[in-house]
Amino acid sequence: MKSLHIAVLVAALAAAGCTTPGVPTALPAVAHATSPAPGIVSAGRLVPADVDEVRTAGIRQVIDLTPDAETPDFDEAAAVQAAGLEYANLPLAGPSDLTRENVLAFDQLLRDAERPVLVHCGSGNRVGAMAALRAAWVEGQSPDDAIATGKAWGLTSLEDAVRERLEAGPGATGH
Repeated sequence: MKSLHIAVLVAALAAAGCTTPGVPTALPAVAHATSPAPGIVSAGRLVPADVDEVRTAGIRQVIDLTPDAETPDFDEAAAVQAAGLEYANLPLAGPSDLTRENVLAFDQLLRDAERPVLVHCGSGNRVGAMAALRAAWVEGQSPDDAIATGKAWGLTSLEDAVRERLEAGPGATGH
């Protein structure tokens, strides 16, 4: 009987730990939104109408991985800050920006972020690529585990570029 009580307690604690109150597991209107880790939402492009949903959902900071040129008609920084949220930008245009320097900057942004935080790019792919490289180079995950982490964050078409960098290692020239 004692082992049954322990099993029930462990199951209840595990279930309680699956979500954090007030932290959205997804934002339905935001493209490709998912929650890959506690206090973090990964997503695709934000549009002006998304900012209010993000704020209402309890997000406290937005980390934008897109260059300004991708959304010339939307001043995301101004919109996010006007909504009372923190904003940070690490512009990544594509595979050539998947560098150790940018991964370390991404890691620092996540460490310093007001939680819950939304991290996004155009589709979630660059977010996933950076998460995979961070998982390997900063957190010490194996390449396969890092790719799985990246996929949970949104990694898709940049997987080959990420694998190349993981094979070359964090100190390789150009990475």
